Amino acid sequence: MIILAPMAGITDIPFRKIAKSFDCDFVISEMVSAKGIVYQSTRTKELLEIEKSERPVAIQLFGCEPEIMAEAARFIEETVNPDMIDINMGCPTPKIVKNGDGSALLKEPEKAEKVAAAVVNAVRIPVTVKTRLGWDADNINILDIAQRLESVGVHWITLHARTRDQFYSGTADWRWIKKLKETIKIPVVGNGDIFSPEDAKRMIEETNCDHIMVGRGALGNPWIFTGIKRYLETGTLPEPPSNSARIEMAKKHLRMKVELNGEVTGVKEMRPHLGWYLKGMKNSASIRAKINQITSYDEVVALLDSLLV
Repeated sequence: MIILAPMAGITDIPFRKIAKSFDCDFVISEMVSAKGIVYQSTRTKELLEIEKSERPVAIQLFGCEPEIMAEAARFIEETVNPDMIDINMGCPTPKIVKNGDGSALLKEPEKAEKVAAAVVNAVRIPVTVKTRLGWDADNINILDIAQRLESVGVHWITLHARTRDQFYSGTADWRWIKKLKETIKIPVVGNGDIFSPEDAKRMIEETNCDHIMVGRGALGNPWIFTGIKRYLETGTLPEPPSNSARIEMAKKHLRMKVELNGEVTGVKEMRPHLGWYLKGMKNSASIRAKINQITSYDEVVALLDSLLV
């Protein structure tokens, strides 16, 4: 399968639906706070919304307290019933790790195991985990973590082949994906540095992973999913999307965001997406600068159209 990675502030309903329309097999929500669910946060509940056309879809949950994670998982299953729940053990951002969540769990393997066990035992649907190699280069413990997760019934493990300290810099070390595949029996999802169909094929060949996950490579480029499918099946690469196609997709995405979130919020939250769609186009820098100053849907559309004149 080709899976859309969960990305905070990015993989909302419109983005997930667009990915699905380009043959993405499986999508995952933005990460959702277990405490936010338990404490009935309105914003957190909004992040749980899914639509039928997205399925199969997973909700990604983050937290470090087994009991709260279990309670939140039960709530998710009972209210939105996703196809899977994915546990975040990989987010590197300071505001997440300072509370012991995300990749901070890599520093406490026993706790990570207890968190996973609590969620697995709380729900009937499959539970997966997305994680990293370890906290830093001196503490790569993914093989130990993975065996612990496998032992408590995790359905599959997604490995972003970087340490927490790397954030998104440097190069993902795919050799560890191969080692992980050789160590555990449950499926392994390879993640990190897939920016083209050729990257996807090379990861599969080099690691023997069961599935692949695309994150930053899909930003402004949902065509990557159909491109990967075509390249894996036929060995041929599709033509890159024209500027006109990119503009039309940007406008469609914008329209979906505005319909979901309202004009002002929708336009503001689309600004980074529009930057990704327009990357490399002539005069796009000045257009992006103007878009970042306005909140009118019609004005943004007019600016996008001006790039094709």
